[in-house]
Parts: sequence; C-alpha cells; structure tokens
Amino acid sequence: MAWRPRSLQARQLLAASLGLLAFLAGAGYALDRAFVDVASELQRDRLRSYATSYARDIEFDRAGNLIPPYTQPDERFERPGSGLYAEVVLPNGNWSSESTRGPQLPEAELLEGGLEKFEGPLAITHGDGAYGEVLRYGKGFIWDLEQRPEAEFPYTIYIMEDAGILPQQVRVFRAALWGYLGIAGLVLLLLQAVVLRWSLLPLRRVVAELNRVQRGQADRMSELHPRELEPLTESINALVESERQNLDRQRNTMADLAHSLKTPLAVLRTRLDSDAGEAELRADVADQVQRMNELVSYQLSRGASGGHQLFAAPVEIEPYADGIVRGLEKIYAAKGAVCEFEIDPEARFHGEPGDLQELLGNLLENAFKWARSRVLLTVEQGESAPKRRPGLVLMVDDDGPGIPPERIAHVLQRGVRGDERVQGHGIGLSIVQDIVRSYRGEMEVSASPELGGARFLVRLPPGL
Repeated sequence: MAWRPRSLQARQLLAASLGLLAFLAGAGYALDRAFVDVASELQRDRLRSYATSYARDIEFDRAGNLIPPYTQPDERFERPGSGLYAEVVLPNGNWSSESTRGPQLPEAELLEGGLEKFEGPLAITHGDGAYGEVLRYGKGFIWDLEQRPEAEFPYTIYIMEDAGILPQQVRVFRAALWGYLGIAGLVLLLLQAVVLRWSLLPLRRVVAELNRVQRGQADRMSELHPRELEPLTESINALVESERQNLDRQRNTMADLAHSLKTPLAVLRTRLDSDAGEAELRADVADQVQRMNELVSYQLSRGASGGHQLFAAPVEIEPYADGIVRGLEKIYAAKGAVCEFEIDPEARFHGEPGDLQELLGNLLENAFKWARSRVLLTVEQGESAPKRRPGLVLMVDDDGPGIPPERIAHVLQRGVRGDERVQGHGIGLSIVQDIVRSYRGEMEVSASPELGGARFLVRLPPGL
C-alpha cells in the first residue's frame, strides 16, 4: 500500500502534542530541581540556626570546660535517637546532646574559627543496629573570655539530622508535581485537539463547497471564508468562471461560424440553381468561397484567442502594439494616418498574448478606419490591491468624426457597423467587449478630449 501523507490536523496535533509534552517534561524537571535545591538550602539554614543558637547559649568556665545550655533549641535534642543531634568538638574532648545516645555518629573534626561545612549524607548506625544517613552542618568558633590571645581556644558545633527527611519531602513533592502535570497535560491535549479541529473547520468547509461545485450542486465557492483562505477561494472561483467562459466562448464561436456561413451557402445554392453562365457562376463561387474562408479564419482565430488568462506571465505591451501599428499604417497609407504611443514602461498585461493582440488589433484597426490622420494609444497602470497584480488602463483615441452619444450602444451591438459604407463584419468591438468581460474589466466609449474623435477606454482590474 502506497504511503499517504498525514492530514494537516494529524500533523498539527502530533507536532503540538510533542511540543507540549517536551514543555511539560522540561517544566517538571526544572521545578523538581528547584524544589530539591530550595529544600536542601532550607535544611542547611535550619541546621545553621540551631548551631547559632547553641553558640549563643553555651559557655565555658575558666578551665575551658563547656557549660551546656539550660534549654535546647528543639525538644528533639533532649530525646535519645530522635533524629536531630548536636555535638560540640573541643580541643580536649567533646559534648553531645541527649539525642546522640544510642546512634553511632560519624567522627567530627575541629574546624578553624569562622569556617562552615555542610556535608552528607553520612552513614550512621542506630541503636538497634540499623544503618542510616544524616546531613551534617558544622561551624568553627573561637572562645576568648579574657580577650587575650593566649587565652583563646577553638571549638566547633555540629548539628546533624536524619537524611531521610529531605528525600521524603522530595518524594511527596514529585508525586504531587507529576500528578498535577499529567492531569494538566491531558486537559491541554484535549483542549488542543478541540482548538485544532475548530481552526481547521474553514478548510473542511472549503472542501465541502468544492465537492458541491464539482457535483454541479453550486456554481461557485461562497465568499464567507477567513482572510487567509480568500486568495484560494477567489482563485478557485476565477478558475471555475474562466472555464465556464471558455466553454461559452467555444459555443458562441461555433454558433457565430454556423450563422456566418448560412448566407454564403445560401448564395451558392441559389446561384447553382440559376441559369447563370459558367464565367459568372465561377466568379460568384470564388467570391463566396473567399468570404467563407475569411469567416472561418476569423472565427478560428477568435476561438484561439482569449484562452485561459489566470496566472499568466506579465506581457509587455509596446512590442505587440508596435507590430500591429506598423501593419495598419501600411494598409491606411493612402490617408497618411499615423499612431502615437504614450505607454507607461511599467505597465503590463497579465493574460494571454492572443487576448492582447486581439484587443489592440480591433481597437487600433477601428481607430485607423475612422481617423483622418492621427491615432493615439495610451497605456497606464491601473488600480492596485494587496497581494494582487496591478490593473491596466488602455485608451485609443482618433481624430475622426467620433460617435454620437445616442449611437454608442447601437454601435457596440454584435454585427452592427458604424457606417454601412465602410467594409467590415461589425463584430470587432463586440469581440473587444467579450475579452474585456472575460478579464472582469469594463469598456467606455466617449469623445476624445485631445484629438476630437472617439475614445475607447478599457479598464482591467487587479488580477489574481
């Protein structure tokens, strides 16, 4: 069975779960170490406080003999084998609290004055023969009753406590810590799964809508999606609409071709049934065949143009315009018409080159046809939008007679010519409108403020 990539939800849940477990493990370890360090430091401070209390309460006579304190800092020092022990080491002996009776404590050494020492665990033997461990704190002191250097003598106070108290505290803390962290981890994992499912709900809705579009239950994706998914849904809608427009274009092309061929075929049938001479019939057939050939070539070129324009590379406009204008200037050389360019070098057509050629070709040919001597092509960058390709503004002006405002709608109809005396099929401008609509643009026809004739203005919006 071929390996299939994990779903987005599984990927995110796995990654987030591993991250959460690593975080909880690291946090638990850090808290555990912090508790052990703090508990150890607290135990050291407690033993130090006992040693300081003994140093404050004990006294020595003139012979250097220790006079024990009347009261102990903790009542456990008075109870044999209580687990809390005190020992004073002297140059000529030592003193121990009542609690040291029974256990065999580790040997203690005399420390220099002011020196502190915290060590352990150290092995001891209890009175019943059982082995144990203690933590021991010791500090060296100097006794000077007469404040004479020769009368000074050192002594060291040791405070010991069973080491089992700290491990027991640590065990209790660890049990509570990892228990609570485990519960928190389970709750967070469940909450994380719910959050991930809720976060990916828009994607599931997109998939469901796309399935409805594929089954023909919907015409397009809805627009109620998070902003992160809007480019995706808009691209899908644009693709669906573009394919639908391409299908409509193909149907229209075939219908237009069939409709256009009806008249030549009818003429040929009529001439064949007539009594016309061979020379006259040959001339008529040649004329109609040429006309049909032109119609077929035109419809095929139209069907090939205006293809899928989504995600096309930007097309530079001036080279295409220059090639079209050179040919038109030769055709209309008799009237001496010329074309001027005002093209923004940054402007680009984001679509199929065939659409650009058809757009410029029909607009410029129409302008040359009606111009007296001048045609002006102006190209500028259009509106822009975040994360979209900039739009395009294209204007073609001529110095011809212009189009009266009341005839503009009539002229733009399919098959209508501005003047029946001028040769043409009357569908060039309708082709321009079809291309402009396929790019969701708009075309306006008005009087040219510069040349006085007609102005055809095309605006294409920002693309995907």
